[in-house]
Amino acid sequence: MEKRENQIKVSRRNLIKAGSKTLILMSVLPTGMIIGKGKAWAVKAKSLNIDTFATLIQVSRDIYPHDKLEDNFYAKVVEGFDSAAGKSIADKRLFELGLVGLQQASMGKYNKNYRDIGWETQRVQLLRGIEKTTFFQRIRGTLITGIYNNQEVWPLFGYEGESAPMGGYLNRGFDDINWL
Repeated sequence: MEKRENQIKVSRRNLIKAGSKTLILMSVLPTGMIIGKGKAWAVKAKSLNIDTFATLIQVSRDIYPHDKLEDNFYAKVVEGFDSAAGKSIADKRLFELGLVGLQQASMGKYNKNYRDIGWETQRVQLLRGIEKTTFFQRIRGTLITGIYNNQEVWPLFGYEGESAPMGGYLNRGFDDINWL
């Protein structure tokens, strides 16, 4: 067998970065409702514009991409943004104006709305341009707890949850980190 020194190593992440297209897995209805494809789920925007709501779901997926998670887990977090927008004009302005800026950058660079950009790397590049803004930091910070504290997603990552109710990890595989 011939040994090649200049072989390209392709990881799953690099393959995705290099050009796999993201499928939009939701439909936005004119009634202000978003219906997910795959497993049945639907949400209705109450305070935010429906396009803002749908774009926030895509932004959320792009900030914390997980192939194992359906869009409904991201939509639950965005429902919290929608609720906050209903209680505070400042929050509503933060989300809607933040996305106006993102859409302007998207149109300026790719002549497409953010959600219509098929390549994840192009959307992530746009997000890197706004990552220091209050808008981005609010979304990112809320997603951390909104996704990772959601006990429904733990089994999807292989995480078993707290160990104390089950007697701790000492006799239950304290060195087992396969879920990580």
